[in-house]
Amino acid sequence: MNNEKEFYNPLALDNQLCFALYVCSKEIIRKYSPLLEPLGLTYTSYITLLSLWEKDNVPVKELGERLFLDSGTLTPLLKKLEEQQIITRTRSTKDERTVYIRLTQRGKDLREQCSNIPSKMMCYNLLDVKEATALLKTLHTMMERMRG
Repeated sequence: MNNEKEFYNPLALDNQLCFALYVCSKEIIRKYSPLLEPLGLTYTSYITLLSLWEKDNVPVKELGERLFLDSGTLTPLLKKLEEQQIITRTRSTKDERTVYIRLTQRGKDLREQCSNIPSKMMCYNLLDVKEATALLKTLHTMMERMRG
């Protein structure tokens, strides 16, 4: 029997939720790369497309809020997607400060090419469906709390 009290070290790396989330996020994104690179996409451009496939022709501000991306990250990303002829950026006729993002036909066609990516990612068996559903629910709760 060990008489020593277990010591909780709040500064231990393994006790940091943020570190565990960071590592998992980084490694999952790394697994996406071989699936996205042949399509000329990065993970960030992929999630941008996911959002636009749900709701197209949105203001940049709304897209940034949806993706939790600031304008310093979003603007170069959108510029690259426009150069790839995946999206168009159009100034509003009512308020020229507002820029709308719209998928081109190529951007719409990429949806079909990306349709198998989620199932390919599931093949990594990182979590079973029950675990993944519970984690996703927890993470969505965290995201909402950070937003508000």
